[in-house]
Amino acid sequence: MKVLRSILAAMLAALAFPASAQALSDSQLVEALRSGGYVIVFRHGASNADQADTDPLNVDQPGNEAKQRHLNDKGRATARAWKEAFRKMGIPVGKVYSSKLFRAQETARLGFGEPTTTFDVTEGNQIVSPNENNRRAAMLRKMASTVPDAGTNTIIVTHKPNVIDAFGKDWFEVKEGEASIFKPDGHGGFAAVARVLPDRWSELAASYAK
Repeated sequence: MKVLRSILAAMLAALAFPASAQALSDSQLVEALRSGGYVIVFRHGASNADQADTDPLNVDQPGNEAKQRHLNDKGRATARAWKEAFRKMGIPVGKVYSSKLFRAQETARLGFGEPTTTFDVTEGNQIVSPNENNRRAAMLRKMASTVPDAGTNTIIVTHKPNVIDAFGKDWFEVKEGEASIFKPDGHGGFAAVARVLPDRWSELAASYAK
């Protein structure tokens, strides 16, 4: 019962996290991430607005990438800039997860390394059942509450609907490439500590390079 209360309290804290709030100052955030122990949930990078996922039932099949919306040049450049920014700041990356959709995989690959892909954080595209969407939201919350390997931060690259379903209405305007940073409490819960817009990582690196 105590563990359940802890989980519920952390979930409510995350859901109540205002879109504009940040629990840590810039310097505190960078220092915290250098020590590891955080889960950073990214919405995939900027993508081509004139493309669509035309075969969403088969996103994990070879060749399906040609039937999906892809990152645009800005999305790719921004993801590469994250990699450099994390290197400059000395922020360690451990496990990397992404959606099965190629734009999320490419975001993860360019920014952080080869991801483990999973349907748990893949956009349902309104073709999966409400039960499956609820399962995916629960899994994203579970991943946000999972303590990373010692001295590292976990990266998850997913989609706007997944972020909203998992963390609530304050994420309704989550931008492409925006990061939400969570601190697992070690007891099955988590707290939201910051949100970082895509270009902000390079700005932080300019001020807090190690």
